[in-house]
Amino acid sequence: MKPTIWQTEFGDGPLLACAVHDGHEVRPEVAACLQLDDAQRRYEEDPYTGAWTSIAPTRIVARRSRFELDLNRPREKAVYLVPADAWGLDVWNCSPSEQVVEQSLRMYDNFYAHLRLLLERLVARHGRVVVLDLHSYNHIRGGGAAADPQQNPEVNLGTRSMQRAYWAPVVERWLAEMRAYNYFGRHLDVRENVKFFGGHLPGWIHQNFPETACVLAIEVKKFFMDERTGELNRQQHEKLHDALRRAAVGVREELEHWKK
Repeated sequence: MKPTIWQTEFGDGPLLACAVHDGHEVRPEVAACLQLDDAQRRYEEDPYTGAWTSIAPTRIVARRSRFELDLNRPREKAVYLVPADAWGLDVWNCSPSEQVVEQSLRMYDNFYAHLRLLLERLVARHGRVVVLDLHSYNHIRGGGAAADPQQNPEVNLGTRSMQRAYWAPVVERWLAEMRAYNYFGRHLDVRENVKFFGGHLPGWIHQNFPETACVLAIEVKKFFMDERTGELNRQQHEKLHDALRRAAVGVREELEHWKK
């Protein structure tokens, strides 16, 4: 049986959490052409981010690997065809057929049609919606030392594509909550637009719902796991989950204040 492309859970409230790079499965016809093994694919995916989506009542978790279909890229770049699309990796041992690519792009179109309907439904019910776009990123590449922490915050918030001044109350509240959180006796290094600015999904939402939907593009450095082996530090992962949950509560409070 083919795996689900994505999974959506509906809940009551103005928050939607997404983990569009959590997925790892690929269609058999894609797997037949892939050169990368499971570990290589998992390294570039965002494992364990799907669990964090429980911070919102409505959630979307991708079940397919970004190496089959990247839902955070523009449509013309959603299927990695050349190494430049995928951090210089030789993804394929044979070129995917036109039919394989077209099937992936149909799924891409279906996802964005679903997302539009979901957001329209949430906006109609709540007026304004905040999307928590959850990702993780590598900071130790090529087996070397960790990247410079000055350019690699533990949590990076991307806000480049939104009307920042309009959504400032939401953005500032989220940043304040995350920075104030007691993370094992210290504060997390949380900064805005240092390494990542938000991908295609936030840009698409901000273009189509400029004053009714705000996307907080959240990139967590993979310090909560061994990015090379995929081994999870459950204590750190759960603590980050709690920090994200508390920040989401603060965002919801800010939206309630906005209504008054």
